[in-house]
Amino acid sequence: MKSVVMNVHSEKARSEILAKLTYAIGKDPVVAKRHDWLHATILALRDRIIDRWMDSTRRAYQAGAKRVYYLSLEFLIGRLLRDALSNLELTEPFDAALKSLDVDLSLVEEMEPDAALGNGGLGRLAACFMESLASLDIPAYGYGIRYSHGLFRQIISDGWQTERPEDWLEGGNPWEFPRREAAYRVAFYGHVAGEALADVRQRHFWHHGEALLATAYDTPMVGWRGKRVNTLRLWSARPLDPIHLEAFNVGDYAGALADHNRAEIITRVLYPADSTPQGQELRLRQEYFFTSASLQDILRRHLQSNPNLKNLPDKVAIQLNDTHPAIAVAEMMRLLVDMHGIPWAEAWKITQAVTAYTNHTLLPEALESWPVNLMERMLPRHMQIIYAINEDLLKMVRARPGVTAEFISSVSLIDEHAGRRVRMGQLAFVGSHSINGVSALHTGLMKETVFANLHTLFPDRINNKTNGITPRRWLKGANHGLTDLLKSAIGDGFLSDADELQKAEPLAKDKAFRQAFAAVKRENKAELSNLIAARMSIATDPTALFDVQIKRIHEYKRQLLNILETIALYEAMRDEPSKNWVPRVKIFAGKAAASYAQAKLIIKLINDVAHVVNNDHSLKGRLKVAFIPNYNVSLAEAIVPATDLSEQISTAGMEASGTGNMKFALNGALTIGTLDGANVEIREHVGAENFFLFGLEAHEVEARRKAGIDGRALLEKSPALKQVCEGLLAGHYSDGDTMRFRPIVDSILNGDWFLVGSDFDAYAAAQADVASLWTKPDEWTQSAILNTVRMGWFSSDRTIRDYARDIWNVPVK
Repeated sequence: MKSVVMNVHSEKARSEILAKLTYAIGKDPVVAKRHDWLHATILALRDRIIDRWMDSTRRAYQAGAKRVYYLSLEFLIGRLLRDALSNLELTEPFDAALKSLDVDLSLVEEMEPDAALGNGGLGRLAACFMESLASLDIPAYGYGIRYSHGLFRQIISDGWQTERPEDWLEGGNPWEFPRREAAYRVAFYGHVAGEALADVRQRHFWHHGEALLATAYDTPMVGWRGKRVNTLRLWSARPLDPIHLEAFNVGDYAGALADHNRAEIITRVLYPADSTPQGQELRLRQEYFFTSASLQDILRRHLQSNPNLKNLPDKVAIQLNDTHPAIAVAEMMRLLVDMHGIPWAEAWKITQAVTAYTNHTLLPEALESWPVNLMERMLPRHMQIIYAINEDLLKMVRARPGVTAEFISSVSLIDEHAGRRVRMGQLAFVGSHSINGVSALHTGLMKETVFANLHTLFPDRINNKTNGITPRRWLKGANHGLTDLLKSAIGDGFLSDADELQKAEPLAKDKAFRQAFAAVKRENKAELSNLIAARMSIATDPTALFDVQIKRIHEYKRQLLNILETIALYEAMRDEPSKNWVPRVKIFAGKAAASYAQAKLIIKLINDVAHVVNNDHSLKGRLKVAFIPNYNVSLAEAIVPATDLSEQISTAGMEASGTGNMKFALNGALTIGTLDGANVEIREHVGAENFFLFGLEAHEVEARRKAGIDGRALLEKSPALKQVCEGLLAGHYSDGDTMRFRPIVDSILNGDWFLVGSDFDAYAAAQADVASLWTKPDEWTQSAILNTVRMGWFSSDRTIRDYARDIWNVPVK
């Protein structure tokens, strides 16, 4: 009976795909190329999604449901075909349908481009949250920017990173629906009427100097088993008039298209370099552009079903994902006061009640601030509003007994010590009813550091919501072998409720299950070995220890610590070639910001070390190093299931949470890491004995920095590190160039801000413990299984339930 039902489903899918290929793509199966089959398959699946999408929208309107609006400058959604097929449980019939047409679904899936709409963890978290919101049947919209190119495509040339445009839209995007009717005017510059005379808290009129249109493109976000389909709405910029005909007709062709180009550049590239005034201006234009369009859309939707905006907090919850959309506080006030005539005090209560802010970093450079003169010029009405909010805040502060000038200065929205800048994190804090961190450690540090004084003013606002990942994408989608093994052992309930993974814990002591678990890991490693060989011509042994660090390249994430210890290991293997060394494959991937010279130098070092190590035949293949270019979601889906050792080695106190650490542990990798971010909670859940801990803790890092670090003394205390640094300065890994890596050695000698030298010996000792456990495969596999089955708490479903209960006040079924 099951096979009959499957045949019916696959025949239906076959006819739908052929119909799309013929009538939407305009191709005969005989001449269709792989990209034609990709588009036809997506369109056939999309038709099925649309019915659920419309039903989800109707149910929300009929119930008068409160909606969640998630504003994020990044959505790293990756490929959607595999995810949607999996969540709708249609993979088998669509696979069978395509096989009957002599088409391989896996090859078709590989043709889908990764939507380059994010940089790393921030954007991937937003994507996981969108999936969980739909899976938990919570009406929600995601709002972001439809970047034409998004984050750059990374090319490694002679070991150096170079950046190329990522043309993910080159072949069109069959998932999206343009919504020309959802177009909003977004304005910049100009002046505010009566600004020198009237109370800025009264209704004002902003005479803008420039305006453009934000037009919407909607993508359906499918929840598990199609329970709900929510919307990801991305904004694209276009001019009010596509061309100035008068200028064109007199031969001024560039001038005729000036407005068109100025508008489109806003949504051209993710994160333009902000090291120049022009770059800062463009970044701020991007942030205001998508925030303004989103808020206008939210208010328009609310007024379709409600007579006024007074009950907005009962129907709307807005979550700001980091400081990028923090201008929403001032923009909401402008819309309420100026456009809808709501008195200032009432508008402020509404704004705070609907707005919540997620902080993702304690790094000063990531807590955005903008020059006051730029804000006054670009957003004059918003600057008035910010001044007024700040005046109210400081009036309240000055009324407190014993308050000092230093305290007042620290909580002010205007930083007077750095050329007068607007502190966007503080604006988001003051304008929100909830401010959450993303791991227990990070939230505690927020209270003690960046928001310490604001926390004393508003002690009930900061709360913790530890990040999570969706098991449907990062277990079922990425690791079919492990998913099937778990389903055969405990059923498939863990895909709906990840806590059910705990049912498999007793199997960690079962020999047959351990063998099956290890076999799945070996198969995943063999597939990754094939990928590395195909892309990089590097031969790797799938039976070796796969030691992996894949994430954005940044000094605080300490890829440098990893590669320096790799050099030390290599030199030790050369010194004692007859020793029984554990074979290792060191795998790196990640992108450095285009203007981040030190991070790009670290990439060069990794590649230069790889060149030396991989060509040293005396090692007999026992150590290999691979930097896989152009890291993205699809590459992560191939690497994570094959990983034995997960490198989570950031300087303690600097990583807010991390989600890569969760993906690796869920897929049976053991973690080597510091007590930083969510590592703390992962270690608590999986067990200290199943986690390789090393390094200074956050309070020790702070104390060490305050005391000052003598880099030269560090090298004298660590012979291995000293030898590595001397080798770098001697040009051993740079073709005799003694200057190439001097900045890296200098970063340790001159202050060691990221504690690379301070933690080196402890890290090397932890790596020795890793090697020791690897020689006991039964014990290693048992620990790997316990990592997987104890990671249920880190599901993004749990995170979203926490947000829904504590921040958004929306029901979860």
